[in-house]
Amino acid sequence: MSSSPVVPFSEPPYIAGLPSPYYKPTHLRWQKACREFISKNLLENALQWDTEETVPQHVFETFANAGMLIPSLPAPLPVEWLKRLGIHDILGAVKVEEFDYLHTMIYCDEMTRSGLAGPSGSLTTGISFGVPPILKFGNKRLQERFLPELLTGKKRTCIAITEPEAGSDVANITTTATKTSDGKHYIVNGTKKWITNGIWSEYSSMAVRTGGPGPTGLSMLVVPLKGYPGVTMRRLKVGGQVSAGTTFIELDDVKVPVENLIGTEGAGMRYVMTNFNHERLTIAIGATRQARVALAAATEYILKREAFGKPLVEQPVVRQRLARCGAMVESQWAWVEQFAYQMTQLPKEVADIELGGLTAMAKAQAGIVLNECAQCAQLLFGGNGYTKSGQGELIERIYREAPGIRIPGGSEDVMMDLGVRQLVKNFKNKTQAMERPKGSSKL
Repeated sequence: MSSSPVVPFSEPPYIAGLPSPYYKPTHLRWQKACREFISKNLLENALQWDTEETVPQHVFETFANAGMLIPSLPAPLPVEWLKRLGIHDILGAVKVEEFDYLHTMIYCDEMTRSGLAGPSGSLTTGISFGVPPILKFGNKRLQERFLPELLTGKKRTCIAITEPEAGSDVANITTTATKTSDGKHYIVNGTKKWITNGIWSEYSSMAVRTGGPGPTGLSMLVVPLKGYPGVTMRRLKVGGQVSAGTTFIELDDVKVPVENLIGTEGAGMRYVMTNFNHERLTIAIGATRQARVALAAATEYILKREAFGKPLVEQPVVRQRLARCGAMVESQWAWVEQFAYQMTQLPKEVADIELGGLTAMAKAQAGIVLNECAQCAQLLFGGNGYTKSGQGELIERIYREAPGIRIPGGSEDVMMDLGVRQLVKNFKNKTQAMERPKGSSKL
């Protein structure tokens, strides 16, 4: 809770001093510890590193050594594994066994306080989305081989699903994994595109086609990347999130042991879709903070910038624009905050069904809100917000990042459609379950 005046829209209400039903002392301790660590080790230089398009390796190592990559995993955390590795708490602020989705939300929010998704994404995207399939669906032998190094940050991984011709259309992935005649290896051929963190990763949790067309032909493999025979990687130049290591991967007769199969053949589509819920919720949380950073910066600017003989804040049209976006960002925060709380109350299998469609919609809406708030900030900054240096530099950068929320992780239109389809499906299933059995005379 802040004890000094807070710039309007700059902090979530619970930090600004307003009461909330969600947060316990463990969450408030965690927020303070996160802010101190992340401010010192990431945010102070985030804009510079993003300009240079790469966050230095020592930053990743600092976060790994402090256990500060682990909070990017879905909650609850893999407590048994972490304790085996000697990790009992994070920053001394929260025990691994008490970590819940509100802690996750706080972490994602604090990691994006620079206003940029690239610097934090360069550290966390791989472990956040690449490790869960192994944790959730990998057999004990697979976990023993990979988790010790991945959970401690000694090795890096990524999630590799998207292809040049298959983005949101996951069911039509064409990268193939064909078994050798002796049944001991898969031979992987194909391309993956827009793979965040790929360029730095020793491994990937990769969606591949082991069977026929459609979703039932998909599986997931742990495919080695960096320096592995048959794998060629290059960084892609993208409009935003430029420091996150967006990568194009070519796979030419890549030989992968069959023991690297995650779960069972043909179940890959289910694994991918389950993983998307965590990905989309964390994207929504981070994007909401980005929108908040843009709007708060605009608020500070209009308080001091004068035009036509008075500060901009005294112009009704300026206040109207700010109010409209302020209502959007606070409403969006209330939604993701509600999501995080619901995740602490529902069993995962129930949350996947009940919240899956809504999570897709929340992610899409976060992109819309970010776009509106970044555009508002740029207009209020005027020429300064359109300049890649000076006092509007951050605003110009944030506005370029908005498409990086609206497209990756499931494009906006697809997410909105998916959300409604999932809600309708749930409704029909519940309605059908209530209908009396055929031939029954019971009311």
